[in-house]
Amino acid sequence: MSGKSAYDVLYERGFIEQVTDEAPVRELLNEKKITCYIGFDPTAASLHIGSLVPIMSLVHMQRCGHRPIALVGGGTALIGDPSGKTEMRRILTRDEIDVNAEAIQKQLSRYLDFSEGKALLVNNADWLVQLNYVEFLRDIGRCFSVNRMLAAESYRMRLEKGLSFIEFNYMLLQSYDFYYLSKHYDCILQMGGNDQWGNIVAGVDLTRRLEEKKVYGITFPLLTTSQGHKMGKTEKGTVWLDAALTTPYDYFQYWINTEDADVKRFLALFTFLPMEEIRETDKLVDAELNMAKAVLAFEATRITHGQQAAVAAWGAAVKNFGLKPVRLGLLPSSAIPRADAAVDVSAIPTVEKTREEFVTGIPAFELFHDIDLCATRSEARRLIQQGGAYVNDRQVGAFDEKIGIGDIGNGVIRLRKGKKQHVLIRVS
Repeated sequence: MSGKSAYDVLYERGFIEQVTDEAPVRELLNEKKITCYIGFDPTAASLHIGSLVPIMSLVHMQRCGHRPIALVGGGTALIGDPSGKTEMRRILTRDEIDVNAEAIQKQLSRYLDFSEGKALLVNNADWLVQLNYVEFLRDIGRCFSVNRMLAAESYRMRLEKGLSFIEFNYMLLQSYDFYYLSKHYDCILQMGGNDQWGNIVAGVDLTRRLEEKKVYGITFPLLTTSQGHKMGKTEKGTVWLDAALTTPYDYFQYWINTEDADVKRFLALFTFLPMEEIRETDKLVDAELNMAKAVLAFEATRITHGQQAAVAAWGAAVKNFGLKPVRLGLLPSSAIPRADAAVDVSAIPTVEKTREEFVTGIPAFELFHDIDLCATRSEARRLIQQGGAYVNDRQVGAFDEKIGIGDIGNGVIRLRKGKKQHVLIRVS
C-alpha cells in the first residue's frame, strides 16, 4: 500500500458520504490502527453486488492495517431492518437465518483475511437472542427518544404505509451491537450505507452514554447508475455474489455492460487499480472506453470469483464479442491474458441439441425463447423485428426464419441477443 491513510483511500475512491466527526476520524485513521465494523443481515443465502461497497471498504481498511469486523446479523434478521424498505420484510425462521448466516460467513472469507485475528467474523445472535426483554427496556430503551427515532429517515418514510412495532426496535438492536462491539472488541468505528445513518448515530450516542466512550460513524453513498437504475438489477433479476446463483460469466457481463458515465466511478469503487491510472479513463472514448469496461469486468470478477473464472470470462469476451484486446495505460500488464492466450469458452451459457432437431429447421423466434435468450415468444418476435437477433453474427431477417443444418459450424450454433447476450448451442 501507499502512504495514504484509510480515510484518504476511501475518500478519493468515492466511498464516503457522511461522517459523524470528520476531523477526529481522519486523524484516527491516519495515526492509529483501529477496529471497525459493518453489519450484513442474512436475509438470503448470498450477498448481492449491492453489498460490494461495504465489503470493499472493509478490504481497504484491512489493507491499510486496521482490523475489520464483519458482523453477520443472525439476531437482527429476526426483526428485519426497515431502512430503505417500503414494506415490512418477510420474517424468516431461525433455521433459515442460521443457514443464510453460515453461507454469508464463507462468502465474506473470499474478500477478507480472517487468519491470525487480522479480521473477525461475529454473529450478533450470540448476544442479542440472550437478552432479557425487561432488562433491555430498562437499561437500553431508556436511552432512546421516540421523537428522535421517528425523525430518522428510515422510520419517517415508512410511517405513511405503516411501521410495525417489531421493526421499530431495530434501531435499538443495531445500536446495542455497536455498544457491545465497542465494549468487547474495542471497536470505535461503524460503517454502512447512507440509509443506516440514523442507526449509526444512535449507536454512537448509546455507546457514549453507557461506556462514556467516543466512537464514530461513516456512511457510503447508496449507489445507482448514471441513468438512475438500482445497482445489481438486470432483466434476469438480482446479481448475486454466489457463483451458483449468478454465474461468473453473467457476473462479468453485468460489469462489461456498465454505462459509459459510470466506468471511472466503478473502477474506483470495485477494483484495486491505482487511482492515478483510473483517472486516465477521462481521456478514453469509443473502443478504448469499451476496453476499460472489460478491465472493470475482469477485475471485479477476479476479486469475487478468482483468477481462473475471470480468465474464462475474459477469453469468452475476446472470442465471441469482438472485444479487441487493446493495451491501456490503466491496465497492469499481468492483469489479463495475452491476446494470443488460449481461450476458454466454457464460461459461455451452452445448451445441447441434436442434429435431428434442425433437419426441418426451427423458427428463429421459437429457438430464441427455447434457449432462454427471450422470456416469451412474443419478446423473441419483437427482438427479431427490431433487428436485435443474430445467428452466427448474421442478423435474423424474419421472426419465422428457419434455423437449420446449414447454420451449424464446427458442431455449434451461436445465437446473440443485442450486443452482449450470447448462447452457444452444441449440436450432437
